[in-house]
Amino acid sequence: MTLAPIILFAYNRPSHTLKTLEALAQNDLANESLLYVFADGIKANASADAIQNIKKTREILKSKQWCKEVQIVERAENFGLARSVIDGVTEIVNKHGKVIVLEDDLVTSRYFLKFMNETLDRYEKEESVACISAYIYPIKDLPELFFIKGADCWGWGTWKRAWDLFEPNGNKLLNELEGKKLTSKFDLNSSYPYTKMLREQISGLNNSWAIRWYASSFLKNKLCLYPGHSLVNNIGTDGSGTHNGSTDLYSSEPIDYPIVLKEIKIEASKEALNKMSTYFKGLDLMGRKQPLLRRLVKSIVPDSFIAFYRRMKNN
Repeated sequence: MTLAPIILFAYNRPSHTLKTLEALAQNDLANESLLYVFADGIKANASADAIQNIKKTREILKSKQWCKEVQIVERAENFGLARSVIDGVTEIVNKHGKVIVLEDDLVTSRYFLKFMNETLDRYEKEESVACISAYIYPIKDLPELFFIKGADCWGWGTWKRAWDLFEPNGNKLLNELEGKKLTSKFDLNSSYPYTKMLREQISGLNNSWAIRWYASSFLKNKLCLYPGHSLVNNIGTDGSGTHNGSTDLYSSEPIDYPIVLKEIKIEASKEALNKMSTYFKGLDLMGRKQPLLRRLVKSIVPDSFIAFYRRMKNN
């Protein structure tokens, strides 16, 4: 088994970056792996504190030999997360044929690299599989391993053959989803507002690369493999980065045991999709479990008011 290179995208969160790197270094295969780090540059008119955090982050990146080999690219300009990920993944996957991708707020299980490399090797020639995800929401009683249509973005891996399908034009993706009447399925059976997220990307309200990656894979009928228990926890939903707003929706403590691969049908799991849909339908605006009355209110309150409410809460 040839190990996949790891890509880490970092910017200006030194404490998050340190936790991410410390966890990665504890992985069983870290001392055999190649790590590429893309450190984004300073924004125009950045504050003194922001510049200092970028400097501290870069110092942490260079402070230890986190993997067998570490190659750091320090951007002279600010790319932003979307451009950083798209350019970085494209460059490295074209060079190596497969990649494992992390951002600077993802704390991994020590068995993360084992799972990623074994599954990337196992499904490399399965054209219907586009993505491996080591993260899964804290949903109970999921299958040990399962597929869902699309792709994911927190502790994930892919191959050049799949990343070549990435379509950066959000408008083109939305037109195809609407033309084929797939928006409800795209929204996990109307349980999560992915279509709305794509529309906001098109209108400039967000610059999500991940929604375009998901849509690109979804429209090509490709699958993403998930574990039933997460090997990744996102610690960045504390308002410190792109994923703004404190919420326990994403908290999923990484397991401390290896996942044993077994043969499963290469098809989307109806059981897992139903459990995910039920989970999302039971969450309120801030990501907490909501009582029946609140769910009823949410069902009749206009989306425009909800969007306004969320912006007010996060600003």
